[in-house]
Amino acid sequence: MTGQHHVEIDTSRPHPARMYDWYLGGKDNYPVDEEMGRQMLALDPRVPVMARVNRAFMHRATRWLAGQGVRQFLDVGTGIPTEPNLHQVAQRIAPDARVVYCDNDPIVLAHAAALLRGTPEGATEYLQADVRDPDAILEGARKVLDLARPVALSLVALLHFVSDEDGAHDLVGRLMSELPSGSHLVVTHATADFTPEESRAATEKLKAAGVTLALRSREQFARFFDGLDLVEPGIEVPHQWHPELGEPVPGQEDGIIPGYGAVARKP
Repeated sequence: MTGQHHVEIDTSRPHPARMYDWYLGGKDNYPVDEEMGRQMLALDPRVPVMARVNRAFMHRATRWLAGQGVRQFLDVGTGIPTEPNLHQVAQRIAPDARVVYCDNDPIVLAHAAALLRGTPEGATEYLQADVRDPDAILEGARKVLDLARPVALSLVALLHFVSDEDGAHDLVGRLMSELPSGSHLVVTHATADFTPEESRAATEKLKAAGVTLALRSREQFARFFDGLDLVEPGIEVPHQWHPELGEPVPGQEDGIIPGYGAVARKP
């Protein structure tokens, strides 16, 4: 496994991966993550539902991709393992699927063994790296994936933590530039389009705690797919993207989940 070394976990400020774990009911988080999570709940009590909706979207997109013959997956912004993980979904359909996970939070590395229990026919690997360093991600991915063959790049609930100043669109473009025709891009992203006041307050609270929240409009979200062919039904609120491929998330029926999701193919 890449990155087998002692790592320091910063528990002085919240981290998105650990907050996400708290929203999902996990135990791999710290008081600072729970405190910020509760502040987010006070602004919008649907936040845990949003986390589960994003997870369910990843499951459905992975099922769809594996059903289309995709056998290689690069999941950036993996988060703390929560079963079923992407490789489990993919390998149930295609036991020979190969999956590389990537995250920048050391606590994910501490639990990465749970991500590596795959089928003997396939392969799973974990890479400690940041989306802001796409070359390091690609270098690590090449050790497991054949980048001459199609790859599904998954960026689920990640890019809203990457600012325009950090070049979010360029980073996605760089990663996709190394993947061949037939590859896919899978993205979900939070937006302020539906809840502008709550979103503004959330952005300010997270900024004060050292966490960037770059909420983007539908138009800005669509830019991530420039040059790619959107898979039907195109850009949707996440729970409305191929709902027939999974079970509904309790609570999603209470209104629009403020985010977008889409899958696109590289021609």
